[in-house]
Amino acid sequence: MEAVSAFDPTRHLPDDLIERIRGRAAAVDAANAFPDEDLAELRAAGYLAILLPERLGGAGLSLAEASILQQRLAGAAPATALAVNMHLVWTGVAKVLADRGDDALRFVQQGAAGGEVFAFGISEAGNDLVLFGSDTDAAPRPDGGYAFTGTKIFTSLSPVWDHLGLHGLDTTSDDAPQLVFGFVPRSDAVTAREDWDTVGMRGTQSRTTELHGAVAPPERIVRRLAPGPSPDPLVFGIFAVFELLLASVYTGVARRALDLAVETAHARTSKKTGRSYSQDPDIRWRVAEMALAYDGLLPQLASIADDLDDRVDHGALWFAKLSGLKHRAVTAAKAIVDEGMLVAGGSSYFTRSELGRLYRDVLAGMFHPSDPESAHSTVATAWLGPLAP
Repeated sequence: MEAVSAFDPTRHLPDDLIERIRGRAAAVDAANAFPDEDLAELRAAGYLAILLPERLGGAGLSLAEASILQQRLAGAAPATALAVNMHLVWTGVAKVLADRGDDALRFVQQGAAGGEVFAFGISEAGNDLVLFGSDTDAAPRPDGGYAFTGTKIFTSLSPVWDHLGLHGLDTTSDDAPQLVFGFVPRSDAVTAREDWDTVGMRGTQSRTTELHGAVAPPERIVRRLAPGPSPDPLVFGIFAVFELLLASVYTGVARRALDLAVETAHARTSKKTGRSYSQDPDIRWRVAEMALAYDGLLPQLASIADDLDDRVDHGALWFAKLSGLKHRAVTAAKAIVDEGMLVAGGSSYFTRSELGRLYRDVLAGMFHPSDPESAHSTVATAWLGPLAP
């Protein structure tokens, strides 16, 4: 495989495509609309298949290379990158499993190769167990499939997905309770609420999804697992790819804020001194602070991505490493954008400002799993052991 150090992201996200996507981002945000044109162009460019093997029609990229691309895309349009992220999570999980000899998600790869969009339906209101539990009912059917009834939240790609990957709880089978992971197609049994009116990441259109007996056929049931933490490769794959690609998106937001701060510092002139703000000691300190924080994110992302690609065994520390990566990326990105706002001054407070939009978008990072409480709990357990009963 081509070394990441020699990887050219413009082969998959050319400069002209990035600039068209960037040019639409403000209007998508203002209209609270889904970026249909972005998705169409990305699909035509083969972006939905970057993590598929070449033999199945994909680009055969590594997770490390996908991370670089998602950083680049997020720098142009954070909401577009975050929305597409959820599709890439499922194709990334399929890759993680296939790399370890498990073809349970081959149908995801085949569908993505044909341009189908896969969405992520795990989050539920009030369910802090996330992957390890569900309030959605998974009712077994005679043919081995399941009917899912419940409500999922933050379902990115809501207007456009073809298949929703989700989980629910089987409470009626002989071996119940069992967490059931599967995929349902878009149908009349699935309703998306028109409720996505948020502070930022508006283009993701991550609407609440109601499931009214939505059926996953037997060939789309991927796992039945006991509730609670699990070493199963599917659970590991979901957690690993989700955290890595989320961290990549917010790192891309941080880089864009840094670039905008540098541009603004050179463009603004002080009435007091008559000199560019790039010569102001306080502004220079702020930009340096941004760069110091940003530079620390890149080796962390590259290291974790390489370890995933190389199938390094970190054992029980894997979940702590992944939680920590996501937590550090989103908190650093927020701090970097905060500094960028101060470098730009009051103009960044207007909705027309790209920095102002980044300021709203970056806030979403705190709400994705693992949130700060979960990340600290996971890391504490890894180093100190579990809490005493």
